[in-house]
Amino acid sequence: MSTDRPAPAPVADARDLLIRAVQTASLSGQEGPVAELLSGWMAARGFAARVDEAGNAVGERGHGPLTVALLGHMDTVPGEIPVRVDDHGVLHGRGSVDAKGPLCAFMAAVATLPPEALAAARFVVIGATEEEAPSSRGARHIRNVLSPDVVLIGEPSGWEGLTLGYKGRLVVRAEAQRENFHTAGEGSSAGDDLTEAWFRVRTWAAGAGEPGGVFGGVQATVQDITSGTDGLTQRAHGTFGLRLPPAVSPADAEAVIRDLLADLDSVTVTFTGHESAVRHDRDNALTRAMRVAIRAQGGAPVFKVKTGTSDMNVVAAHWPVPTLAYGPGDSALDHTPEERLDLAEYDRAVTVLREALTRLATGWSAPA
Repeated sequence: MSTDRPAPAPVADARDLLIRAVQTASLSGQEGPVAELLSGWMAARGFAARVDEAGNAVGERGHGPLTVALLGHMDTVPGEIPVRVDDHGVLHGRGSVDAKGPLCAFMAAVATLPPEALAAARFVVIGATEEEAPSSRGARHIRNVLSPDVVLIGEPSGWEGLTLGYKGRLVVRAEAQRENFHTAGEGSSAGDDLTEAWFRVRTWAAGAGEPGGVFGGVQATVQDITSGTDGLTQRAHGTFGLRLPPAVSPADAEAVIRDLLADLDSVTVTFTGHESAVRHDRDNALTRAMRVAIRAQGGAPVFKVKTGTSDMNVVAAHWPVPTLAYGPGDSALDHTPEERLDLAEYDRAVTVLREALTRLATGWSAPA
């Protein structure tokens, strides 16, 4: 049972939480230690906390009729960055921006909500597993066991930014196979055939979607490519990543690509990571509360859409409610060797969230 007591020393406590979380390695599929850290932190601050069947760190506070889901993720991409706070108060480390900063901001804000907010709403903070993997294990689990009225997704938007949508995704895995032959002879190699497949996919992507603007088009990139031979057979493998706009569903893209490559007998393709693009409304109780809270801190709210994919895509169809993504940090630093987060911005995001959640809970009126 939650005691609903506030956390002590909010700013120092929130910063310590984030630094400890970033210091705790948590590659996709290896989130156990950080899940224990985060669930333990929440339990010590009045949350009903647990690690669920999917490995998610889940904490709940409040007992009102409104349910607010705050869904962040604990896992990171590979790449060790020494964790340190520099002389300017900037935290360096893998996951500081993507996305332990936003997740810890959720936790710190909910930990310090006033009694009137906790009486009006139930706040469920989820640190999800495997967001950086195509499996999205944590989000796929929680979307089936929770039915929130409002959803915040923990992703870096900058403390003044409100992200309404993300592009969809499709991952194409192609393999070309041919009998080995001397390179002085005629014919194409497995590498040639794989390259031809990529050129066809790239050419289609360049003209697909809606004209004008990156969000409306199809983006295609080569994620990896390898080739080799055992002396008898040549094999070439490639992974092509597609970012899809609302006008192009993963099923439509898959059908087009299968047709494009149908005459390449040596090439076989498989598809994973089917996520549809999503874009939410910009005027509802959640966005209004966030805009007011940002302005109260001297900011100018900015709506955004992003070309990446997040757990927003995974839960959108199951949770058709007011939704946006929010969190401190510059998303241009995601996955880079320069990943870092200004702790003053993090503090401000915590304040914005606390004020917005209080306003949302105490002023909520369920849609008719």
